[in-house]
Amino acid sequence: MKDLTDYSLLPHNTFGIDVRCKRFVEFATVGELEAVLRSLTDDDNPLLLLGGGSNLLLTSDFSGTVIHSAIKGIEVVGETSQHVSLRVGSGEVFDDVVAYCVEKGYYGIENLSKIPGEVGASAVQNIGAYGVEVKDLIEWVDALEVKTGLPVSFSNADCQYGYRQSRFKQDWKDRFVITHVTYRLSKQFAPYLDYGNIRGALAERGIDNPTATELRKVIIDIRDAKLPDPKVQGNAGSFFMNPIVPKEKYVELAALYPDMPHYYVDEQHEKIPAGWMIDQCGWKGRALGRAGVHGKQALVLVNRGGATGNDIVNLCEAIRKDVFERFGIEINPEVNVIQGVQEIKEFRSSDNSSLFQDANV
Repeated sequence: MKDLTDYSLLPHNTFGIDVRCKRFVEFATVGELEAVLRSLTDDDNPLLLLGGGSNLLLTSDFSGTVIHSAIKGIEVVGETSQHVSLRVGSGEVFDDVVAYCVEKGYYGIENLSKIPGEVGASAVQNIGAYGVEVKDLIEWVDALEVKTGLPVSFSNADCQYGYRQSRFKQDWKDRFVITHVTYRLSKQFAPYLDYGNIRGALAERGIDNPTATELRKVIIDIRDAKLPDPKVQGNAGSFFMNPIVPKEKYVELAALYPDMPHYYVDEQHEKIPAGWMIDQCGWKGRALGRAGVHGKQALVLVNRGGATGNDIVNLCEAIRKDVFERFGIEINPEVNVIQGVQEIKEFRSSDNSSLFQDANV
């Protein structure tokens, strides 16, 4: 177990923001976590439960204690002729789990290839990509309650998953430390290819019926082509969520922008790509000081070198304002802004009930 003071969080956030925390604790077993929770005092407040730091923006030094999981391991805990259940340590790198599943012939997770971060964070954030969300794979989430140190287990339904949302981000925020996540995978490969440019990329390679390995490789290549490597240029992947809007709003905008991309949600709602709107506002490739918008993917904000967290926040605010003024749609950060969330201004219409960011509406 690690227990360090005045610790730099630079290695623990992919934006590359050099801030420090008062105390940093890393546990490798449930027993170590129990000891950590018993050791907490008022001096440790506030707490920050940190995963891989790939969906995080730090705006200043953190005055409390950061808790990080290093629990490893992938264990088969249930199996039938059609499915397998894997209990995975919260400190495992999520893409390593995807690679493991593809190699073993456990399917349904391959579209989530190359998403950065750790397993524990996947259950908090409900990560998703290319038409697949991890909520459709999660069976159980095991955790310890911070206040009591007692073990708890939550079913998928308990977590109330929505688009990039869960109770762990809402009313359960900082109440529980996740130790393990159990995923349910299929033994039958049924590829989902109808999102983004997956089919086009496969066609370029002459592949009509991909294997899981081929699909994983294509998705990794697509991501690599449009997303910068955080080790080269700090970023947290997609910074904004794609807004889900009422059908009436979509029809209104489609009349003005006939080529506007969109994705069907249900009879009443459509999803409009935030990146497309940001691009239409002229932000792709532009910078605001040391923070900028990636030249190949407008959803991605980048640290151009030496940016502070507040530099990224200021760029975020400017983009949101422009998108709202042009389209009448509010786009919200997918990234968790720490000690700066109150700086994220609200650009809402007078009737904000007509705009949604969450699929559970």
